[in-house]
Amino acid sequence: MQEIERKFLVQSLDFMMEAVQFEKIAQGYLNSTPERTVRIRIKDKKGFITIKGQGDETGTTRFEWEKEIELYEAEALLKLCETGVIVKTRYIIKKGNHTFEVDIFEGENKGLIVAEIELSDANEPFEKPNWLAEEVTGEEKYYNAYLSKNSFTTW
Repeated sequence: MQEIERKFLVQSLDFMMEAVQFEKIAQGYLNSTPERTVRIRIKDKKGFITIKGQGDETGTTRFEWEKEIELYEAEALLKLCETGVIVKTRYIIKKGNHTFEVDIFEGENKGLIVAEIELSDANEPFEKPNWLAEEVTGEEKYYNAYLSKNSFTTW
């Protein structure tokens, strides 16, 4: 139940040519404190509830629990969420033994593009595509829970 993830800004749309799939995502937060977040997500036509704990000192590792729920349940719970539902399109890119998830944000966060890679170890090496820019792992302002309250367009 540990999530080990690194996060990067994206400097070009070149990744789109490498994408093996994409999906629309809407997500909101029932709780978005740094100690724990409770997220409701609709990904295409599936619902999910996710609980995440506070990250370690680097922001790379944290507790994560996720469960698929019925779509109607996710739709109802999304209506109970805090203000600031995130809408984005996620692109899936395979690089070697790893998968990058690249999110292009919409609405109040339009203009922000972030890539994430999940690892089995915090120091695991991986191939960095040329479309990756600055690493922002552990920077709170790039967390979706933060973006739901402090939109990118207001920075």
